[in-house]
Amino acid sequence: MAEVDPKAASPKLAPVSAAERIEALDVLRGAALLGILAMNIQSYTMPGAAYFFPTAYGDLTGVNYWAWYLSEIFARRKFITIFSMLFGAGIVLMQDRASATGRGWAGVHYRRMGVLWLFGMLHAYLLWEGDILVCYAICGLFLYLFRKVRTSRLLATGVVFLIFGSVTSLFFGWSAQYWPPESLEEFRNSWQPNLEELTTEISNMQGGWRSEIHHRAPSVLMIHIFYLPTHLIWRAGGCMLLGMAFFRWGWFSAQRSRRFYRSLIALALLVGLPLTIYGVHSQKASGWEPVFSFFMASQYNYWGSLPMAMGWVGAVMLLFRSSAWRSLVQRLAAVGRMALTNYLMQTIICTTLVCGHGFGKFSQLERREQACLVLAIWVIQMTYSHTWLKHYRFGPAEWLWRSLSYRQRQPFRR
Repeated sequence: MAEVDPKAASPKLAPVSAAERIEALDVLRGAALLGILAMNIQSYTMPGAAYFFPTAYGDLTGVNYWAWYLSEIFARRKFITIFSMLFGAGIVLMQDRASATGRGWAGVHYRRMGVLWLFGMLHAYLLWEGDILVCYAICGLFLYLFRKVRTSRLLATGVVFLIFGSVTSLFFGWSAQYWPPESLEEFRNSWQPNLEELTTEISNMQGGWRSEIHHRAPSVLMIHIFYLPTHLIWRAGGCMLLGMAFFRWGWFSAQRSRRFYRSLIALALLVGLPLTIYGVHSQKASGWEPVFSFFMASQYNYWGSLPMAMGWVGAVMLLFRSSAWRSLVQRLAAVGRMALTNYLMQTIICTTLVCGHGFGKFSQLERREQACLVLAIWVIQMTYSHTWLKHYRFGPAEWLWRSLSYRQRQPFRR
């Protein structure tokens, strides 16, 4: 009797089909992606310093103040934390599927990360320096090594990553007193630029592709060389490891009780919200002094955003389980299934509106107008994502990502 190759006999590893998807996970991913835009919109439309220090540019009174304040309290770090956790959850999900087929998936995983890194580099240098895909691709390289680690160790390692990122930031803040005077002055000027520097940045961003890239490239390089290894990888990687653990416990798939999800909301209100509010007001009281605000006071939101993010998870899971909101849930799920496409589309829409290669409205939208733009994009993305997936299996970016990762052209139309 001829021997049977066990690999040949086992099912071929392939992208997740519509029937295999966990809808609650898609809904949560969609809500997180839309929530991220509430913060990114400031980076798209205003000089970079205004993202961290709101007095650096633009009016900060009346409705503009409240548009900034509410996004700062309820959105900054919260939705990107959820998005990072879900990226980690996806690695666990892929491992479970690979185990079921009896096939290894290292090759697929590393190709996926390589393609994601390429997408991120193009996104960062050509369109927007706030890209997160490069960071996710790098984190994904080492997170593969944790795919079989027991849940308690995932949780502990994630906390260690987060602590390291926090301590690094505090160290830089403490050490600022020993920096050379010219380095300290350069740092402060970068976050509180003068009128000439603001005018130059605005002119570059309104001037067309060449001047945009000329302005953007040094910022991207600085992020990748300095900010990525000292902060982003530790924060994102820590959240991903936590997400791997939480996914195994059923937090993201609506498997826990309503009482459990309500307790996550209570945790956000009782712990996360006070920490975040205190941090924001301490920054404001200091006049947004750069070293204190960026390295020290930011730690309140760094840690407060974790329970706040879990409160949002609880709220979305309760929404998912409510029949009254089924239409909204379906549209959020569609956004989540096309997360990569929608993430890139947010950049394309906003940069086309504000940058020189488009309509040149950079620096001309007040924060209240930014909020209106965010709401409009939410409606647009929930509508076209839901419609698109009635006719196609994937979003266009997801289709390309999967085809390159699996080295095989994936079916596109339904």
